[in-house]
Amino acid sequence: MKKLLLTTALATGLLSGAAAAAEVKIGVILGFTGPIESLTPTMAASAEMAMKEVSDSGKLLDGSTVTPVRGDSTCIDAAAASAAAERLITAEGVTAIMGADCSGVTGAILQNVARANGVVMISPSATSPALSDAEDDGLFFRTAPSDARQGAVLAEVLKERGVNSAALTYTNNDYGKGLAESIQSAFESMGGEITISAAHEDGKGDYSAEVGALAQAGGDILIVAGYLDQGGKGIIQGALDAGAFETFALPDGMVGDSLPAAIGDPLNGSFGTIAGSQNEGATMFQELAAANGVKTDTYAAESYDAAALLMLSMQAAGSMNSADFKDKVFDVANAPGEKIMPGELAKGLEILASGGDIDYVGATAVELIGNGESGGSFREILVDGGAITTARYR
Repeated sequence: MKKLLLTTALATGLLSGAAAAAEVKIGVILGFTGPIESLTPTMAASAEMAMKEVSDSGKLLDGSTVTPVRGDSTCIDAAAASAAAERLITAEGVTAIMGADCSGVTGAILQNVARANGVVMISPSATSPALSDAEDDGLFFRTAPSDARQGAVLAEVLKERGVNSAALTYTNNDYGKGLAESIQSAFESMGGEITISAAHEDGKGDYSAEVGALAQAGGDILIVAGYLDQGGKGIIQGALDAGAFETFALPDGMVGDSLPAAIGDPLNGSFGTIAGSQNEGATMFQELAAANGVKTDTYAAESYDAAALLMLSMQAAGSMNSADFKDKVFDVANAPGEKIMPGELAKGLEILASGGDIDYVGATAVELIGNGESGGSFREILVDGGAITTARYR
């Protein structure tokens, strides 16, 4: 009888997801191929750096280790992204997802896979305003602010730099459409003129027709709400070759080291916006990344924070199961509690294990609002000397 009771108790504990030393698998779903493939290696490496930090500490869920499992979102192919997520959950056994990256595939994974399987997702870079109101069963969060905010910030930058009129082109997907609408609405409310708002398709070899339409409409500047490794780059190169525009406004999908490397000196003087903050955590993250041999680029800090929030939430719930820890994400991300910075994940795990509260500040001064997105601040960038430089933070 005692053996039967012991067996039943053990089985109950295992099924409930109670804390016990185990392997915790976390999916890292990013566009390792596609229009932002130059950014995703550093995003993945930053998230995996957080996972290694936690594994090495031995403090997660009674000594559990964390194993990242990568999947390719492609950034643009919703079916492929959903299939990758399904494989990670059903075949690989991941219990949470760091990702995805681009807004369209992120929404597809959320609706087609994550909700069906009850798996938490924290995206470091999906910024479409449409995701703010998406049905998510409390499973979806993001460490990057919505493009509803970015549009207003970029419009402020344009006006401050004396831009009164602009042509606007955007990649023809959820991200591009939402961002373009946000930019146009904000800029026009400030008295600016959008002479044309035109979609472009990624993957084309020739953008002369698109550039011709933009040039005919005219404007002080061309705003390119696209992707730095695909159509956005092609539009800029075509505009420069045709002498149509000399200066470009670059929202987040266009900000990365590969763009000035590809375009060269003609890109100097262009400017833009990307999620970012100037705080102690940002400096600590850069130092931590350098010490671990991890190069940082766009959305690297947000990726570290996304992974950290997943693991800290598991610790707060005492379980790796999404159903148990999804309600803890807000708790560990926001006040009250002891502030936790990059490199201090072991400290956060210890406090949570003892029943205490933490306020995860992380690399990006994380503060979740609304339906689980970052309140966020922005970095205004300037292309100078063939490199992305910081003009200021907003």
